[in-house]
Amino acid sequence: MMGHSHALSGVVGWMAVVPLVQGQEFFGVRFDLGPGEVVAGSLVCAGAALIPDLDHKNATITKTYGLATKALSALFNWLFGGHRNGTHSLLFAALMGAITQALALWSELAVQIFVFLLIGIAFNGLGLGMEKNRVASEIINALLTAGITLALFANGVDYSWMGLAVAFGCLLHFAGDIATRMGVPLLWPLSGYRVGQNIGFDTNGPAERNVVTPLLTVGVVLYSVYLFPWREMLPQV
Repeated sequence: MMGHSHALSGVVGWMAVVPLVQGQEFFGVRFDLGPGEVVAGSLVCAGAALIPDLDHKNATITKTYGLATKALSALFNWLFGGHRNGTHSLLFAALMGAITQALALWSELAVQIFVFLLIGIAFNGLGLGMEKNRVASEIINALLTAGITLALFANGVDYSWMGLAVAFGCLLHFAGDIATRMGVPLLWPLSGYRVGQNIGFDTNGPAERNVVTPLLTVGVVLYSVYLFPWREMLPQV
């Protein structure tokens, strides 16, 4: 799937699991998710849902932070055997989740920096960009990302679930690509078999543009109405 579809799937995916994990504990992490955690998790998951495509030189995430992400893209492409290979495996999702969780345990500052980076990636994936004026687009993205990151920090958002959200975002990416004809090698490096190959729709084809992306967008709206206590949050008239 294209970057915007992956990012939308991250938002919808996080919102969909909130009612299921609320008040539960998984792998030692307890989920007590208020509005701040719902917003933060949706954006973190949206950004993480683009990470597997860091193995492609023309991917949305590769273009997000200039030379830094381009260098990472070249490294990931080399380490994981090209596009849609190692970065599209269960092993990769586990590695990303473990690394992120280690950051969360190591340093609060590291967490905030990573949140900032993922939100910026998410906004870029969701289409907050103007191809004709890249500089203005990048400045607007950076300011909006910084503002949201600081607002979430000021509201005391708990990021103890960070690693699980990143791993989940990667898994959502795999699910989206399994639905396309190229499929993904989930069991890499043990097996190169591509789950979903030659079965699904074409990437950026009519099915994705006219069905998948609109349905994901509707999902974001419906879950936003369902999850947030709007009567309590909005000013009373």
